Amino acid sequence: MDTEGSPSNSTGRAGKSTTSAYTVSCAKWASRGSTRHKKGRQPTANHPYPRYPNLLQDLVIIHPDQVWVSDITYIRLGRGFVYLAVIMDLFTRCIRGWHLSRGLDQKLTLIALRRALQSHIPQIHHSDQGLQYAAREYVELLQKAGVQISMAETGEPTQNAYAERLMRTIKEEEVNLSEYEDFRNCYLNIDRFLNDVYMHKRIHSSLGYLTPVEFEYNWNRQNMLVETK
Repeated sequence: MDTEGSPSNSTGRAGKSTTSAYTVSCAKWASRGSTRHKKGRQPTANHPYPRYPNLLQDLVIIHPDQVWVSDITYIRLGRGFVYLAVIMDLFTRCIRGWHLSRGLDQKLTLIALRRALQSHIPQIHHSDQGLQYAAREYVELLQKAGVQISMAETGEPTQNAYAERLMRTIKEEEVNLSEYEDFRNCYLNIDRFLNDVYMHKRIHSSLGYLTPVEFEYNWNRQNMLVETK
């Protein structure tokens, strides 16, 4: 069960959850350390693209789509590997976009980002300094959408710890429990886990023991009522 974040006023699934007081402190999470997972990534120093500063230091997250976090991991098949890119909304823990690919090229993250931007636009996109996130086409897509770019410093995994934790959850609760026959079988199971189990069934203690979908729905409904008063 997820224990990230700090909901300051929630009665859990049995009662009426109050989401308006929920905040995420990036600095507080970073101080706890990172849960590392192995990922097939080209070394962050081996590309010519610009790096961007970490905009999340001391930032308090107070609403959906304020910050998206992103990461990549690998998944072993019977023969070879495939690669998974995921984008998560930091406030609600909702998965905004993802893509599974046989290759670790720039299309992996680009397709995940394009899918995410179809329905939401964040204020800040945060990642590590990997090639797939620093590449010109990825950066230009974010800039065209008016999104600020934030990156963890080199060698500081705690600065992208929420995304790292998400990948560990995917590994522990889906990948490590499965033996995928082929790419299609892997894709279908990852799709089921992310879009059904994680979003609609997996409760988070940090969200007042709600699922990401429930929490976001409640937050939007409460804030709509406040705006109409």
